[in-house]
Amino acid sequence: MLDPNLLKENIDLLELSLTKRNLKIDISKLEELNEERKSIRFEAEQKRAEQKEIGKLIASASVDEKAKMLEKAASLSEEVKSLFDKVEEKDRRFFDEWIKLPNLISDSSPVGKTDEDNLEIKKVGNIKKIDNPKDHLQIAEKLGLIDVQKAADVSGSRFSYLFGDLVKIEFSLVSWALNKLSDKGFIPTVPPVLVREKALYGTGFFPDDAEQVYQIPNDDLYLVGTSEVPLAALKSDEILSLENLPIRYAGFSTCFRREAGTYGKDTSGIFRVHQFDKVEMFSFCDPEKSIEEHEFILSVEEEILQELEIPYRVVDVCSGDLGASASKKYDIEAWIPSQNTYREVTSCSNTTDYQARRLNIRSKKDGNTQIIHTLNGTAIAVGRILIALIENNQQEDGTVKFSESLSNILGIEKLS
Repeated sequence: MLDPNLLKENIDLLELSLTKRNLKIDISKLEELNEERKSIRFEAEQKRAEQKEIGKLIASASVDEKAKMLEKAASLSEEVKSLFDKVEEKDRRFFDEWIKLPNLISDSSPVGKTDEDNLEIKKVGNIKKIDNPKDHLQIAEKLGLIDVQKAADVSGSRFSYLFGDLVKIEFSLVSWALNKLSDKGFIPTVPPVLVREKALYGTGFFPDDAEQVYQIPNDDLYLVGTSEVPLAALKSDEILSLENLPIRYAGFSTCFRREAGTYGKDTSGIFRVHQFDKVEMFSFCDPEKSIEEHEFILSVEEEILQELEIPYRVVDVCSGDLGASASKKYDIEAWIPSQNTYREVTSCSNTTDYQARRLNIRSKKDGNTQIIHTLNGTAIAVGRILIALIENNQQEDGTVKFSESLSNILGIEKLS
């Protein structure tokens, strides 16, 4: 959530950010609501002060005066209650609308409308020449390592069974990534994947992305689409010591996404599925160091892709393609031979104080409390990394062969 003081102190910045996101929102209505709630609150506080002052005088008043004061106090009490009821209603109306506004966009983010406007920063790695490359599903189905047909019978579309060495590779990847992240100061974590609504509002997934989330109505719980949600909520309503920041977590979880609105897109294989496993980085950070922390998280993602020998490119995500909570975001896209293009496999976002303000996560500086910054980044999105590994290391005979250094990480030399 944004700081409501923007309406008074820097409304031009707010309007510019919304314009960059290609959003048309009437800020004047929010201004009116904000002024109304503040005006009524001021009146309520004035009446309450008057009520308290009368209360102090009652004890020393004469009998006749006391009767009049008690009557006045009773009248003020009702008036104060009525006014604060109005304040509560105005606050609710204001914040119901205010919470829908996305984060302010970083000055350094490129301006654009869609992912086609994302700015390529660099390409890394050598693309192997593969004649007539097969896609990951063609290869893995033939080797008996993936079955999407049976999964569709059992669970519906966008699910899969993984078998044998592919499963072993998944757990090797997760273990390797967690060890690497642990060495870099991230605390390995297995968080809950069912959360309450407030965790999704706190991280900015509600209300914007509500259609992507699976709900368990009988229990008022939701399945998370990323461990970013429970990791962020871990510190809600806490005051963190500035000296202890950054606090970093590496969360492993199964993730669930409805993928609403993506029908007909990436329907083959395991690229875009309803259930997948992921290792996510999350950082609670000093606001003055969040830009530096963002670059650090990106460097870790790059290191992982390089050691996995996957060619990739880094893009700076444009304003129109940013999620609601992100101020700035980088995507890493891996080379996918069967598609002859790069596809997203990781992302990392600086959400500045947007999530922390919603979750009430603060730190103390010079005796004063301040809202901290939060950041997140994908370390390993298992399914998409498996796709890149299979396709970039495919052989003419339909097998998949890994280099010595890569097989040391994966625990498997060859898929055949």
